[in-house]
Amino acid sequence: MTIEILVPDLPESVADATVATWHKKVGDAVKRDEVLVEIETDKVVLEVPAQADGVLAEILEAEGATVVSKQLLAKLSSSQAGDMSTASMKETNEPTPADRQNSAIENSHANAADQSPAIRRLLAEHDLNPEGIQGSGVGGRLTREDIEREIAKRNTQQAKQNVATEHNTISTVAYSTRSEKRVPMTRLRKRIAERLLEAKNSTAMLTTFNEVDMQPIMSLRKQYGEKFEKQHSVRLGFMSFYIKAVVEALKRYPEVNASIDGDDIVYHNYFDISIAVSTPRGLVTPVLRNCDKLSMAEIEKQIKALAEKGRDGKLTVEDLTGGNFTITNGGVFGSLMSTPIINPPQSAILGMHAIKERPIALNGQVVIRPMMYLALSYDHRLIDGKESVGFLVTIKDLLEDPTRLLLEI
Repeated sequence: MTIEILVPDLPESVADATVATWHKKVGDAVKRDEVLVEIETDKVVLEVPAQADGVLAEILEAEGATVVSKQLLAKLSSSQAGDMSTASMKETNEPTPADRQNSAIENSHANAADQSPAIRRLLAEHDLNPEGIQGSGVGGRLTREDIEREIAKRNTQQAKQNVATEHNTISTVAYSTRSEKRVPMTRLRKRIAERLLEAKNSTAMLTTFNEVDMQPIMSLRKQYGEKFEKQHSVRLGFMSFYIKAVVEALKRYPEVNASIDGDDIVYHNYFDISIAVSTPRGLVTPVLRNCDKLSMAEIEKQIKALAEKGRDGKLTVEDLTGGNFTITNGGVFGSLMSTPIINPPQSAILGMHAIKERPIALNGQVVIRPMMYLALSYDHRLIDGKESVGFLVTIKDLLEDPTRLLLEI
């Protein structure tokens, strides 16, 4: 019984997909629900499992092929590997007398023992391989002219090689070991490139900076971090503070939580925050929904779950759809300062960076404090300088006094 392996239903916003990786070869035995192939779309990677035990009989779409929903990918034979008929695997075509004669003519010269003594001597003197020479004699045997023609051909090739060697320069020799590797862009990488170029060309993007003293939050994490982890089974990180501060700032500056749709401005009365996550396949931005209704522990748990799904390639289209505002944390890679790029159709993105101890002036004295730069990139078509600076200062004030997050002041 033959089972057809089809492309699964693609999301509404995805027209086609690319065959990324085949995990099985033709003739391999497979088990039910074992992943046969991965299909890559612009947003996610879909796994196509086997529907039954059997043997992969045929692959119709190779890696790199473009496919659409319900397209036939492969055929699976539900019989076991040992049950496949030998007759179906081999063709038993008996050669005709003409085939045998042609075979003899083509191959008889390959055996040096079949040649005359003079030919064998010439082959030995010039270190020639009879298998590489086409014989023109009776029955395909080699003649003296065949040998002389092969010697002349070899001498000509050697002369050309010597001339090329003489013209080699020192620079050519120095770079002879360098190489290049060209690989096609994945669908996700192409989509990222398109989105970044779209943000650059379709928005009036501007970035404003500030800095925040992280000592209060670091002291709070040191004091309550162990109790928090014991009670909620998740570590108390920095991202939950960042998200809480962003949500409060968005409430005060609704323009930052808005987007442009044609000639209209759409104000969002909900707070879905996109978190930039680096995965082996590229940068993705899964969404935390209704952040204003989540506790610190719930935020940390959802961030951890999304990060794990991103690393394992398990993010769904629903995980990546939506979002009114994005937070990117280049500080985890050591970035001191950057200008993040807006994620359209959103109007702003907040960049967090590495926390570094620096001398600052505090109450008339120079002290060493853990400082972090903040960067807010925003669409100047919608957000004016007053709102952007006020938004960033609000986040700074909330992070430097976390108690205000609880009191919402």
